[in-house]
Amino acid sequence: MRNSKLLLLAGPLVISFWFRAAFAWADAAFASMLHAADGSPIGDASIAAIGLTLPYEFLQVALWVGTSNGLTARLAAAMGAGQGARVEQLVRAARRITVVLIGFFVALAVAMWFLIPSLALDPVVRDQFRIYATVLVAGGALTSFWSILPDSLVKAHHDTRTTMWAGILSSTLNVALNAFFVFVMHWGIFGIALSTVLGRLSGLIYATRRAAQHERDRRLRPDQAKPGLDPAPVRSILKIAVPSGATYVLMAVESQFIVVILAGASAATSLLAAWAVYERAVRFMAMPAIATSVAMLPLAARAHGAGDYSSIRRELGIGVRASFLYVLLLVAPLTWLIGSRVAAALSDAPQTLAFASEAMNWLPLTVAAIAPFMLARSAWDGMERPLRGLAAAIVRSLVLQVPAVWLGLRHHAALGLSPILGVALASLAATMLASVSFWIWSSASLRRLTAPTQTPAELA
Repeated sequence: MRNSKLLLLAGPLVISFWFRAAFAWADAAFASMLHAADGSPIGDASIAAIGLTLPYEFLQVALWVGTSNGLTARLAAAMGAGQGARVEQLVRAARRITVVLIGFFVALAVAMWFLIPSLALDPVVRDQFRIYATVLVAGGALTSFWSILPDSLVKAHHDTRTTMWAGILSSTLNVALNAFFVFVMHWGIFGIALSTVLGRLSGLIYATRRAAQHERDRRLRPDQAKPGLDPAPVRSILKIAVPSGATYVLMAVESQFIVVILAGASAATSLLAAWAVYERAVRFMAMPAIATSVAMLPLAARAHGAGDYSSIRRELGIGVRASFLYVLLLVAPLTWLIGSRVAAALSDAPQTLAFASEAMNWLPLTVAAIAPFMLARSAWDGMERPLRGLAAAIVRSLVLQVPAVWLGLRHHAALGLSPILGVALASLAATMLASVSFWIWSSASLRRLTAPTQTPAELA
């Protein structure tokens, strides 16, 4: 594993992803301290407004990630093939896609400004929601979508340190502006939304400068002068972007289904709270696996462009082994040492604490089960076969995960388990089955691709 390109690319991304996850609660933390003009606290209403905006923000994230993955894969493949003119063509196509995405979300924000007042909400929540949502959706589109191009370029050049520093700069400026706008300017929820929008500018400026430098260096290299253009560059990017973005949307749908299932159970409040604590812990501890999968995409795309499938197989194996070592050496000890304390800090009712503590014991295995699936899915995106990852995600979420959770909750008593253990173990079993199956399928396909002779069906 010492000479692994994947681990070198993943290292900075792990830091960046953990840093962003830690600062993800900045808006909610500052919102909890807000007061109305008469001095009455409106923290709960402001946090509710932020929660109501999350689906729209998640839609932006899904489209951002999908477009970035599609562009990164195409750029890296073109660079691996030495097709410099194709790189320039893809850059121009990406700008056109960005303009469309920005126009859509600005129009959505305008519609929200006029429609939100008609919603049957508490007046304070409605007013806070209207301000926060319109500023974040419109402003976020203007600052976040322009970062797709520089972020994709630096990752295609295998420069994940720039991604790391862009994330750190954006998160730090966001927190600083939050404090300034809330405590000095007294702009309330508007200042909180504006700080998130403006905070992204520092990362955008830094990533843009680094991407420009990489591109200047690339144009001077003689190996980037091979002929070759994409007949439909926008369609080429979207061919990967749409399935990749849909995978993230599926994750949100899966999560919503599970919440609905738990909401219909007895002790629903404690179950929902405990599951939220457990799911948040899983996502945080899985950040290295997610970051490694992000690093896998440009690496696989570059190798795919050069026809080097053996290196993809090797790096995938290293990624899985590194993920298992991470779980064994860090996730498991931390879970068993402080897992119950984390559950206690995030729980109010004794039943919630008991449920969350039970689920926490299975955190290491859940993180270990996630890694192979994420890595294999990114590899197929990089090899310009995104439908394989999308099909696997549909099976994992809708065919395995949701029914398993329903069965686990329904039959937990017959199995001698608490309701939270019935849900957590059923979810773990579904994740393991999906991950192992997809890994075996991916490994067999890669073996065929690396064979000396390949049939047209194997190349498809």
